[in-house]
Amino acid sequence: MIPKELLKALRQIEIHTSRLATNALGGNYTSVFRGQGIAFREVRPYQPGDDVRQIDWNRTARMGEPFVKIFTEEREMTVMLVVDVSASEKFGTAKATKGRVAAEVAALLAFSAIKGGDRVGLVLASDRVERMVPPRKGEKHVLRVTREVLGVEPSGRTTDLAVGLETLTRVAKRRSVAFLISDFFVPEGDDRRRVRFERMLALAAAKHDVVAIELVDPRDDELPDLGLAMLEDLETGEEVLVDTSDPEVRKAFAAHSRKRRATIRSIFKRLAIDTVTVRTDGSYVKPIRDLFARRASRARSGR
Repeated sequence: MIPKELLKALRQIEIHTSRLATNALGGNYTSVFRGQGIAFREVRPYQPGDDVRQIDWNRTARMGEPFVKIFTEEREMTVMLVVDVSASEKFGTAKATKGRVAAEVAALLAFSAIKGGDRVGLVLASDRVERMVPPRKGEKHVLRVTREVLGVEPSGRTTDLAVGLETLTRVAKRRSVAFLISDFFVPEGDDRRRVRFERMLALAAAKHDVVAIELVDPRDDELPDLGLAMLEDLETGEEVLVDTSDPEVRKAFAAHSRKRRATIRSIFKRLAIDTVTVRTDGSYVKPIRDLFARRASRARSGR
């Protein structure tokens, strides 16, 4: 049984994101994300202008005249959504939590994919793989994917996206488009986990077309002046009393946030991975639409 609250949220997301996939993004998805190979269609007699490299020499020898193989582009792709469901995704001080925004972004991408004739799969990860949904087509499958993101009760708390990327590289045999949706928080001082994440990301990017979607809340970047406040790290449970009225404290917090995000972005840049920032206090449609526009422009210029 699906709880009423979850069913209501799922229905709202279905109506909203399905419409957005059609109206706001339109045909942008299919023009940007194309099939990743070619498929054999037929053999026919050679015609002037045909590529001689496509001559079928076996058929030519048997028939006594040249024949060529004809191929068509494989339009169908697999889109994999790797979604962070660690405890920090429960945080949100604006319109919604990061987890809710992640579910809506995942639904929008999934609806765009199935309207383009592609299959969609899902990997939910915290510090372990919480759920894996094999790629399939159809709107019912999109609802299943969205329900899993919305309704998951993760057993892990901290962020270790390397485990999700490892699953991606293992289950997606052919080249796919992989959207990595997370706030990319890594436990402070855990350099080993960060190095492992970068290594698995490099392996995934070598095999798949990886796009990183960073979820950001306004309070990730700055502290409000609330006087003495008890702050909790949702992933570790650690609490600390902070004097938010002190400008130096707020300044140090903002500097730490900038450094953390710069570190993650430098990894993406080094691996030539497209990135999108989606804020909990803004629209997630415009950043994704801008991503499509950037990729389309790059494709036209041949870069």
